Amino acid sequence: MELVNMELVNNRYLVLERLGSGAFGSIFKAQNVRTKEFVAIKVESIQEELKLLKNESKIYHYLNGTVGIPQVKWYGKDERNYYMVINLLGASLQDVLNKRGRFSLALTLKVGIKMLTILQAIHDKGFVHRDIKPDNFLFGVNQCNELYLIDFGFCKARSALAEPREVSSLIGSNNYASLMAHRRFELGRRDDMESFCYVLFSLYHGSLPWSYTSNENEILALKKQFVHDQTQPLVLLDLLRTVRCMEFDEKPNYYLVIDGFKREIESLSENCIKHNP
Repeated sequence: MELVNMELVNNRYLVLERLGSGAFGSIFKAQNVRTKEFVAIKVESIQEELKLLKNESKIYHYLNGTVGIPQVKWYGKDERNYYMVINLLGASLQDVLNKRGRFSLALTLKVGIKMLTILQAIHDKGFVHRDIKPDNFLFGVNQCNELYLIDFGFCKARSALAEPREVSSLIGSNNYASLMAHRRFELGRRDDMESFCYVLFSLYHGSLPWSYTSNENEILALKKQFVHDQTQPLVLLDLLRTVRCMEFDEKPNYYLVIDGFKREIESLSENCIKHNP
């Protein structure tokens, strides 16, 4: 059931406007009438069978205090909906990308370091996000240096198995899903990392080579070929190749990736100085 402007949730949060909606609910901007703090309210109909919001709120609580994770201020329900109140955040990476058209390689890598720092923190807590995409990384309100990861509806505890199990459907988003997700296997840290790679390529180019189609077989074929594209930045292509060679239960070497990104950023800066004395 949808909310309307000026509706009061939990006798505390005044709904101001809709911020967005998806297949599993909507997000609204609201204000705490007692503290005057602006917040975001995620809403899921009580009739929704998946009950993703309850699971998401538990994960947020578990990750409380983790770098780049919003804080849950309240979770509850009424006769119509489940509600989760979190920090109000700013534009997503996708919003910024839509305005800029594309990111420079240096900026892509700088943002990538922030993203990977958050991803490592989640993995170290024992979780796999399973829906890494530009829409789920948001900047802080009026704070372009702070980045947050949201939407933990598909997130789950990391499997202790050495080999992935088969699953019934693709988890995540077609454009950013890993090869194993397309093959209907359980997802692990390496799959979050592969999705992370696709996000970086999307930021650098403005879109992905398969963004024009919704045909999954065609997307899968293009993803397989993409790793052989020698025109791509080597720092990104090497990462994608490395990630695809990882074992299901293998821990990514986050520090090595971040160190490689930092060295590339320094190299790009030096080249810029040489060409612009």
